[in-house]
Amino acid sequence: MTDLQESPAVPHVDEGGDERLGYLVGGGLLIGIGWGVAVLLNLLLHAAAGSGTILIGQSRIGSPLGPYAQATLAFGLFTGLVGVVLVLWGRAGAPGPFVLPGPSYPWPGDGAATESPSAATGASGHP
Repeated sequence: MTDLQESPAVPHVDEGGDERLGYLVGGGLLIGIGWGVAVLLNLLLHAAAGSGTILIGQSRIGSPLGPYAQATLAFGLFTGLVGVVLVLWGRAGAPGPFVLPGPSYPWPGDGAATESPSAATGASGHP
C-alpha cells in the first residue's frame, strides 16, 4: 500500500535542459524594464516636459526630478544591475540543450506514439 502523503503527485523529471536560459531571459527582462523604462523613459519624459509640465493620464510630469522620479530612477538602476548579474551568471555556466520544462510526450509520427484505438480493435470495434 502506498501512503499518498509521502509520495509526490508528479514524479521528478530531469530532462537535462539548460537552466542558463532562465537567467539570460530573466536578466534581459530586468535590464530592459529597469534601464529602459524606469531610467531612460523617466529621464526622457522629464526632458520632454521642458520648462513646463506635461500630462500623461493622471500624472503631471515636470522638468525637475522630484522624489518619485528619483526613487524610480534608483529602482531602475538597481533592477538593471540585478539583470546584469543574472546575465553574467547565466553566461558563466556550461551550455546545455534547450529543453522545455516538463515531461516529454510522444508526438504523432515520431515512432514513439502508441497505436490508435481504432487500429488496435479492428474494424468491428472489438479486440
